[in-house]
Amino acid sequence: MSSAAVLTAVNDPLEYRDDVTVDDPKPGEIKVRIAATGVCHSDLSMQNGTMLANVPMILGHEASAIVEEVGDGVTNVAPGDHIVVSFVAACGDCFFCQHDQGYLCQGADMGLVAGLLPDGTARSHSGGADLNQMCGCGTFAETTVIAAINAVKIDKEVDLRVAALIGCGVLTGVGAALNTARIAPGDTVAVVGCGGVGLNVIQGARIAGASEIVAIDLNTNKLEMTKRFGATTTIDAGDGDPIAKVKNMTGGRGADVAFEVIGNQVTIDQTIQMTRRGGQAILVGVPPHDATLNTPAFLGLVFQGKTIAGSWYGSSNVQRDVPRLLDLYKKGDLFLEELISREIKLPDVNEAFAAMKTGEVARSVVVF
Repeated sequence: MSSAAVLTAVNDPLEYRDDVTVDDPKPGEIKVRIAATGVCHSDLSMQNGTMLANVPMILGHEASAIVEEVGDGVTNVAPGDHIVVSFVAACGDCFFCQHDQGYLCQGADMGLVAGLLPDGTARSHSGGADLNQMCGCGTFAETTVIAAINAVKIDKEVDLRVAALIGCGVLTGVGAALNTARIAPGDTVAVVGCGGVGLNVIQGARIAGASEIVAIDLNTNKLEMTKRFGATTTIDAGDGDPIAKVKNMTGGRGADVAFEVIGNQVTIDQTIQMTRRGGQAILVGVPPHDATLNTPAFLGLVFQGKTIAGSWYGSSNVQRDVPRLLDLYKKGDLFLEELISREIKLPDVNEAFAAMKTGEVARSVVVF
């Protein structure tokens, strides 16, 4: 038996269950023992219905783990290996993987859309029912089965607590700055939304060489946190017009690169407006399904030569970027321990959701 935190209905608290059975891995799959898993805003978005959840579902998608069993045909990892769980699979063979767009891998679709393994079935069960797994991962569990293409092998010397964070928040945020955007040394960067992913966008901008990094949020606790990750200026979005403030700081131009890391209709529009002519607006946050862009096509984009780009999973190639980020961490350039505000146990995951809503934590990490 294994334990897991299960979402049974939208807006309900997660149920802690200790009667979960987990099947053996099928060909191309691995069974892993979760070491640590971050509590990410996307988990909350599943719980509150912003993102669609195929319930009942084990939430969690940002994790590190130790491989226990491998199915037939698995060659990238072996029992005993330490891994980062990538919630976006990277098969290496499809059109997108072959064109260095592994973050769009077609092999990830079944997990991302339905929360199932690639063959369209579930591996975890409780109370006589199948349990789907968020993004095909379901890391709010002691043990889970994932596709082998969701695993990135790492050195055993890496602390599994901090390695867990790379699986979503760090890849998404730092990747948006280093992969999606084109930040040049000396640029002014604005980051709208300074939760866990936003903090990683900020440190990605710092690593890329931005000279001014403007952190924008309504929550003063979050704004205070941004300073240790590289923010040079903070703006309380509830105290005056943040667009005007960014433009005043830049001689009326606006930011060279601006990131939206909330997924809110109002802040998406603000981010585009605070971007200078010829600049880049990068949309990182996950918006509601009915959100739209309210930017005039000619005067807002064509005439201004402005670029709007979506950034999914930090435009990451996980087999390249996970080792790259760990190298930056070992050199002291990438801050990981500093992201962990609290270490908790799995039964306390609902309290971690509540702390995330108030903005008092960068990341709560479930440590098994």
